[in-house]
Amino acid sequence: MLTDVEKKVVTAIQGDMPISQRPYRDLAESIGVTESQFIAAVRNLHDKGIIRRFGATIRHQKSGFSANAMVAWKVDEAKVHEIGKVFAGFKGVSHCYRRSPVKTWPYNLYTMIHAQAQEECVEMAREMAQTAGVEDYNLLFSKLELKKTSMEYFASDDDD
Repeated sequence: MLTDVEKKVVTAIQGDMPISQRPYRDLAESIGVTESQFIAAVRNLHDKGIIRRFGATIRHQKSGFSANAMVAWKVDEAKVHEIGKVFAGFKGVSHCYRRSPVKTWPYNLYTMIHAQAQEECVEMAREMAQTAGVEDYNLLFSKLELKKTSMEYFASDDDD
């Protein structure tokens, strides 16, 4: 169970980080704790495995990457972890997940590929397949972005 301070810290870091010399100090002040208390709470949440990581969310279209594809891969279950590491090592891959297949959709490993053109996504998937020895995969290109937000686990006081 999270303490009230931990909930406030999670709320503070789930949104945009201040662009300043001391963003953690600014966030700490916004929730009424010191910078060192804020950083200690983040470390504690990380050490307990509650926070795995946090980082920047890039709007890929605004940064020059106009094509992206979710690639669904059919991978031998015994090799999912190994091949997942290989795929995750490709520069254009932002996400790599293992999911359970179903009868009508046999794919169990998924990657998101970002590039400047669809042809580059196709070529990267081909290179990934060749590198890992995976023959069965399917590229699903994004047609329209309907929603892209970060998950909010606790509402801020401003949302009341």
